[in-house]
Amino acid sequence: MSVDATMPTPVVSAPGTGGSSTNTTASTATTGIADNFQTFLTLLTTQLQNQNPLDPLDTNQFTQQLVQFAGVEQQLKSNDQLKALVDVEKSAQATQALVYVGNTVAVDGSKAQFDKSATWNFKSDKDTTATITITNSTGQTAYTGSYTLKQGGSSFVWDGRGNDGVQWPAGTYTLTATGKDSTGNSVAISTEVQGIVDSVDLTSSPPLLSIGGQSYTTDKIKRVVRSSTPPATGS
Repeated sequence: MSVDATMPTPVVSAPGTGGSSTNTTASTATTGIADNFQTFLTLLTTQLQNQNPLDPLDTNQFTQQLVQFAGVEQQLKSNDQLKALVDVEKSAQATQALVYVGNTVAVDGSKAQFDKSATWNFKSDKDTTATITITNSTGQTAYTGSYTLKQGGSSFVWDGRGNDGVQWPAGTYTLTATGKDSTGNSVAISTEVQGIVDSVDLTSSPPLLSIGGQSYTTDKIKRVVRSSTPPATGS
């Protein structure tokens, strides 16, 4: 049985979204009061022709109505422009998500897909002795052990062997870590899952990254891990 609690693999900042351009189809143009003087004159003439000669519309009220008509028209145009901006943003999110495909990333979480090995990252506020427990999808304990973690970040690589040396099958496993400092007080330990982004679901909004059978949005990614030799394991 081989496990390891080591410092994490060197990391690099997440790649940019790139400079790809997006072509947006403009909404159907509409002619209105603010654009077509002839439309304005037609509306004005029609209303004047249908007034009651004995009770004509007040000039100020008439002007106010025209202003309201123009305001509604501008609001409709603003809605069209906002919709175009939303479409551009969705396209940008999709482009950003595609950048991660094939990269090893670290995301917040405790569930990892095990297949030959599984890696979790820890972050501790101080040096601590941590009890690490790994369970399978049905809640059965696959492995448990005690390790010394240094303040900051560290990684834990599991080879799939239980405490009895039996090899566990591939699947989804959950890791929990509880820590105590030298005085016996509890120490908070946050966990991250490290894995390769194998696909992106662009039909979802926002797009979902698939990492070891689990789905994550791009805002869950904490860092992208540089490809390098895996951490050494000890027996």
